[in-house]
Amino acid sequence: MSSLTDTNRHRIVLFVAIAFGIAALTGGVLYATGGLDDSHEVVGGITLGTLLLPTVYMFSPAVANVATRLLTDEGWTDLRLRPNLRGRWQPYVAAWLGTSLLIGAGSGLYIVLQRAGLVSATSGGPDVTTAALVVALTLGPAINTLVAFGEEFGWRAYLLQKLEPLGVRRALLAHGVIWGVWHWPVIAMGYNYGFDYPLAPWGGLAMMTVATVAIGTVIGALALWADSVWPAALAHGTLNAVGSLAVLVSGIGIVGAAPVALVGVVPWAVVAAVILVRSDGVETARYSTDGVDPDLS
Repeated sequence: MSSLTDTNRHRIVLFVAIAFGIAALTGGVLYATGGLDDSHEVVGGITLGTLLLPTVYMFSPAVANVATRLLTDEGWTDLRLRPNLRGRWQPYVAAWLGTSLLIGAGSGLYIVLQRAGLVSATSGGPDVTTAALVVALTLGPAINTLVAFGEEFGWRAYLLQKLEPLGVRRALLAHGVIWGVWHWPVIAMGYNYGFDYPLAPWGGLAMMTVATVAIGTVIGALALWADSVWPAALAHGTLNAVGSLAVLVSGIGIVGAAPVALVGVVPWAVVAAVILVRSDGVETARYSTDGVDPDLS
């Protein structure tokens, strides 16, 4: 493990400033025009929030990646855009099926706690049709992967690799915290959790940061394993698609079955803890000289 160079440190600061600046500016515009609940209608029922969140806000990390490279004359190496499927297909399976299983485990845990009377029940119970489940597991991840790329090209393809000299464990933890804080402007406006919970919105800010550290550790490990952004984008896309079904189990709030809620994040936290404990010996594929996939042992 080594320390960050001055050049790396400068690029990290610039990247974070650009990503956060765009997010804060977008959040400010949304807040000034009614927030998320009363977002200004642009055209045909499409609100400003619906328009700006999946585009300007969510793609701000990707913009920060490109802008930082341009402003610091970094060039275009280590973009991590190669799929690297040959010999490294396992991260893609883990990104799709593993993410789905973790979300299912979180939902199952919520149902167990619900039946024990420890968490609230939704009125009428979850109503997940077979068709909705099939779409969430197939078409949903495919579409959402493209949307999630805006974040992943920044967080996992750029920031994580810039933090790697600190060691894999510290890099995963640090980039997860940064990812969580980046969400704060929209969380403060009720995104993901609403406002009907104690200490709103401060509890939501804290919960999101805990969730992004856990989820970011798992997704980041997949990106390092494959030396590619695409397993991370697939995992994030699957998270958004299948995670929407988990909301049907519990509803929104910080205590819920969604992956970013208190109960739903538990399986992610367990897997993240295992990864972090075993990460001292991690050698990322980018530094491997024998063509063997990195081992977390």
